[in-house]
Amino acid sequence: MGDQGFGISPDMIQYVAEEIRSVFDLGVQIAIVVGGGNIFRGIAASSYGMDRVSADRMGMLATVINSLALQDALEKRGMMTRVQTAISMHEVAEPFIVRRAIRHLEKGRVVIFAAGTGNPYFTTDTAAVLRAQEIHAEILLKATKVDGLYDSDPLVKKDAKFIREISYMEVIERQLHVMDMTAISLAMDNHLPLIIFNLANKGNIKKVVCGEVIGTQINN
Repeated sequence: MGDQGFGISPDMIQYVAEEIRSVFDLGVQIAIVVGGGNIFRGIAASSYGMDRVSADRMGMLATVINSLALQDALEKRGMMTRVQTAISMHEVAEPFIVRRAIRHLEKGRVVIFAAGTGNPYFTTDTAAVLRAQEIHAEILLKATKVDGLYDSDPLVKKDAKFIREISYMEVIERQLHVMDMTAISLAMDNHLPLIIFNLANKGNIKKVVCGEVIGTQINN
């Protein structure tokens, strides 16, 4: 949503597409998991009385809207893409089939995974870790609004301390809310390295992919 209060910012979509293009041009296989909080956040809706299952399903549909917007921006920049969704909607996107997703990647297409895991009570973070494991990703990059992981919320506390590298177990023990605990546990169990970085800094995705020390790295 960029600087807007909600919805899709055309400028932000173009910016993200350009950032992805910079990595695509390196020949890197890219899969993307998109959230939907800019349109509808299920867990927030459930807090004021909506049934959690219904709210989460609405959130999943919001991720599909974002995925289609990102697909359009990527294809206008010459990148072939496929949107795969965990909820069947054949007229809109492919169903998620892991072997098909891997073949798309092998053929140089960007794959966008939408609708989370397809199940309520699971976050986009958990969907990202799950999809990363299913396609045998080398690393998971979490793009955020801050420079990485801090010992407290840097947007609230000015004295929050930046953490350059940390283990998954320590994240769990210290209850650092960079991702939900289900996602962290799944990544830890499967030895999936994770880097958290600031998407707003132009060129950061490319720097991370090229091995520069950006943001926070979490591993075993």
